[in-house]
Amino acid sequence: MKNYLYLLLFFVSQSFFGQANFDKGNDLYQKGQYKEAAVAYENILKSGKQSADLYYNLANSYYKLNQVAPAIYNYEKALILNPDDIDIANNLKFAQKRTVDEIKVVSKVGFAKLLRDFTGIYHFNTWGWIAIGFAFAFLICFLGYYFSNLTLVKRAFFFGMFIFLVFVFASVASAMFEKSYYENEKPAIVFAEIAAVYGEPKVSSTTILDLHEGTKVYVLESVSHWKKIQLTDGSEGWIDSKMIKEVK
Repeated sequence: MKNYLYLLLFFVSQSFFGQANFDKGNDLYQKGQYKEAAVAYENILKSGKQSADLYYNLANSYYKLNQVAPAIYNYEKALILNPDDIDIANNLKFAQKRTVDEIKVVSKVGFAKLLRDFTGIYHFNTWGWIAIGFAFAFLICFLGYYFSNLTLVKRAFFFGMFIFLVFVFASVASAMFEKSYYENEKPAIVFAEIAAVYGEPKVSSTTILDLHEGTKVYVLESVSHWKKIQLTDGSEGWIDSKMIKEVK
């Protein structure tokens, strides 16, 4: 019994600690003490707590300090937890304008692009709730079909059952596709002031290009302390893992 009490007291104290530091960070930010505010927010993260608001406020602090890489990194972390937040997305765009590298974004073409454009409208959790809504509508149509005595009405409910069942499967498939895309996508932010990208996972190989802090890349695979990355323009290369920080 004492163990449960100690555990409860621990969680309560951690909650008060997190809220106290969050309020402290907000107060310091309002006073223009951005470095101290960032420290307060980082202390909350070290305690194991995280939220979109926490990452957002931390990113804003780093943005005010003109620390591009940490700002972009934390905006990206905030977007993962709250992908529909307009303020986070807008501030991320402002931070990205401070980066040195101007790498074009090459969009995919064909059916893959159309599928991604459609499923990317919502987060996979949202697709799940949409599927539940369509399933409930299917149930209503089923009950209407089962209890109705009029032939015309039964046909209407039967047609509704068919339509909503298709929507259920489409929503579930979209949720699964988005979840798979989310799990396989491994974005990272360059934290080094200048980071060389090599043709092979060794320093003696040819340098393809140099990246600068704040640039977003995608990790494809790992070999020892090397990461194979892909840029938004489709080009690939190898970079020392110490030069980047993975978002998830």
